[in-house]
Amino acid sequence: MDINANIESPLLLKVSFNKLVKQYEKLIANSDEHVSATAQRVLDIAKENPILVDGFSDATIFKTHEKEIKSILQDTFSPVLTKNEIKTASVPYHDFIFNASERFKSILNIAGDDFKLEMKNLPENQRYIMACTAILNFCYGYNLNVKRPLFYEIPDDDGVTRYYKILYNADFTEIIPNENAPKITQEDYDELLDNFDNIELWRKKFPPNSYTFKGFVISNIFDVTDDQSISNIKSNLIKEEKRSNSSFVEEFVEIFQSLFGLKNIKVGFSIYNEEEDTFEQIYGVGTHSYLLNDLESKLCADVLCEWSYNKLLREHDFFSVSDVDKSLTCSNDEAPHIKVLKKQGFKSAIFAPIANENGLLGILEIVSSTPKVLNSINANKLVDVMPFIIAAVERSKNEEANLIEAVIQKECTSIHPSVKWRFKKEAKNFIRHQIDGKDANFNKIAFENIYPLYGQIDIKGSSEARNWATQQDLSLQLNTLKDILKNAIEKENLPIYAQYIFQIDDFISAIDEHFQVDSEHQISNFIKIEIEPVLQHLYAANILKDEIDAYFESIDNRVNVLYHHRKNYDDTIASINKEMAALLDLKQIEAQLMYPHYFERFKTDGVEHNMYIGESITQEDTFSPIYLYNLRLWQLQIMVEMENRYYQMQSDFPIKLDVASMILVFNQPLSISFRMDEKQFDVDGTYNARYEIVKKRVDKAFVKGTQKRATEKGKITIVYSQKEDELEYLRYIKFLQSKYYLDTDVEIVELQDLQAVTGLKAIRVSVLYHKDKNDKSFYTYEDLMQEINK
Repeated sequence: MDINANIESPLLLKVSFNKLVKQYEKLIANSDEHVSATAQRVLDIAKENPILVDGFSDATIFKTHEKEIKSILQDTFSPVLTKNEIKTASVPYHDFIFNASERFKSILNIAGDDFKLEMKNLPENQRYIMACTAILNFCYGYNLNVKRPLFYEIPDDDGVTRYYKILYNADFTEIIPNENAPKITQEDYDELLDNFDNIELWRKKFPPNSYTFKGFVISNIFDVTDDQSISNIKSNLIKEEKRSNSSFVEEFVEIFQSLFGLKNIKVGFSIYNEEEDTFEQIYGVGTHSYLLNDLESKLCADVLCEWSYNKLLREHDFFSVSDVDKSLTCSNDEAPHIKVLKKQGFKSAIFAPIANENGLLGILEIVSSTPKVLNSINANKLVDVMPFIIAAVERSKNEEANLIEAVIQKECTSIHPSVKWRFKKEAKNFIRHQIDGKDANFNKIAFENIYPLYGQIDIKGSSEARNWATQQDLSLQLNTLKDILKNAIEKENLPIYAQYIFQIDDFISAIDEHFQVDSEHQISNFIKIEIEPVLQHLYAANILKDEIDAYFESIDNRVNVLYHHRKNYDDTIASINKEMAALLDLKQIEAQLMYPHYFERFKTDGVEHNMYIGESITQEDTFSPIYLYNLRLWQLQIMVEMENRYYQMQSDFPIKLDVASMILVFNQPLSISFRMDEKQFDVDGTYNARYEIVKKRVDKAFVKGTQKRATEKGKITIVYSQKEDELEYLRYIKFLQSKYYLDTDVEIVELQDLQAVTGLKAIRVSVLYHKDKNDKSFYTYEDLMQEINK
């Protein structure tokens, strides 16, 4: 078998002991008789076996000349040190070894027959290029240093990975150009300097087998497990997106196993919450706290005993528990951190504080199911790795703080992407002024000459529905209390019970006949002040305990009232808002692609949205009225889609409520500015304020001369004041009628005057509905209700 088989390299490998023999030729005349005798012995072997000097690639020669090769290498592989030194003789950048010390052979035997020796940190393409750089140095006198630390990763008898660093001694090597070797010029060299990753270029300059490697290398190998483990810990902690990587914790545990030389250990973390003095689980894939076990968080004082609390939180010092069973006995079974280890089957542990100058950040937990393998002695191995863990946790905490801030910004004080450029511009100016020592003021952010669009999908009769739900809950709660008091009279005939029943009947009548705004408050106070003490008395007297337990189980702990019908109402409102807002947000992504514009929405009893479009928002000279008209048509179409989506989901909600949709058209451009105190945009100027007044009041407006609201279930209401707006939207309606979005019953009505606002009109048109997304038929509101209720 040829040792060059299945290898692509610019070097044709020939093992030769020529240069080693030449060293012995110099020693033949040495005054030391022993040295000269050894030299003569080696030279005799070389003379009798010229192939060992000329060089060979046939692997079988290693077997036929095993004795001679071993004799030539006797000084290099000292028999005295062979059981201590880790050393091999091989060819460079390949895993072919033809001689090794007894220590190295032992390491491979322990690894097992299935283990395949392979150099790490040397990608396949780079093997070729590394050989090329060796040629440049040997044959052309360049001094290119591209050496990388090479390693073997070999498991020990416990299955723990140990790391061995390889250092080459190339004193006994020669590199000789073959006939097919192109001459490397300075121009070639300069080109290669800028193309390390261009493997094809290196192959062109150094074709395969264009040079002969003659000789061998001595590999001096050192166990660097501790150093490499520390380096691996550092590298792993630097990795991005660790929490989303399921293999991160597994790799981390394996590294710690190598560091401690123990297979049977696990690594956990808990984060310290200073505000609440609690330990918390880390969110993320695979991470776990063995101090907390299956709890999400717990007070530190309940996790640790007083001594361990002081050790970790105040002294910021690590400690070990070498024998859990013994420690539990010594603590009289009272140390909580020992008890939780025992519960999980662990027998020894090390706890190390992750702390900086500002205080505790978290706890590193190393645990084992074997007693005494983790102890105060090997705990000192953590001294070298803790700085990297602390740095990683600090960075993680900062990232988490930034993420929390980003979530708050998005969910609570979001700045829409369409205007973020202005905020960034002002923020840069603010920072620049601070750095220059000037008065730093965040300038007013305003946009002029922009067109507003407003729409809402409102829940009809929401106040009446909530009042009904409240009445039902209060009535049910009062009747339950009335039954308890009636049964109490039979057990303990006190006249006060009858008086309370009289009061309850009075409240029930009031609820049925004239429920008022303050009725709920009055009844809640009556129950809390008058009735609950009675229930406590009965319970203490062991009277009607089951009925009283059942009553309190029906009371919601968060609001301290019976919360059944009201919960259905609140859940319905929340679900409607969530679904409508989600649909609007999704559709907005498409609208932004048509032309950028400002968008915001609000959840009330329904969902409202504002949009502003114009040149000053886009930062580009591209605005045209066509984009405004397009957005108005898009808005009308989306309102119809939201109506459809709502009624398709209506049966899924606990309460069936109706919705009504409205669009407000404002023809004139206006100005808006960001109000720092309220963290939102508002209109500027007295004239523009008229728009805000209309927005807030128009949905409550009546059709002129009637007591009917402008908005109506099953219809889209478009409110406007200018004739051109009317004509524009009638065109949109006609288009959507052709698409079977809207019905043909278009009506135009005048609205009653609002405070400081007159002359408003409204176009009202019925929506055509579909039973579900796949339904091609269309229905009026009445048809849809009949279909749904079949």
